[in-house]
Amino acid sequence: MLGLIGSTTGEDPLKWGPSTTGFGSEFTARADRDLSVGGPGLAAHAIRAGLVDEFQFFVVPIIVGGGTRALPDHARITLSLLEKRSFTGGVVYLRYRVGA
Repeated sequence: MLGLIGSTTGEDPLKWGPSTTGFGSEFTARADRDLSVGGPGLAAHAIRAGLVDEFQFFVVPIIVGGGTRALPDHARITLSLLEKRSFTGGVVYLRYRVGA
């Protein structure tokens, strides 16, 4: 079983960026199932490194003015809709594949 923990608050934080892109690719190649990345910081690095092949969003009809962005600045990625579901209260689930 593979495991990866990223931290920006620990004594020895895992720093993601251009120097670790190769490690990320190796990590995903060794995985025997889909990997999930949580948190906008770690996800932003995975997106920039081209390691993300699918996006899943829950859109909640509440506007909150602030917080950390879900996607990195200047990200421009073509997506194809794979699945959508509507829930009570206006929540919508959207699943996209990267690429046309």
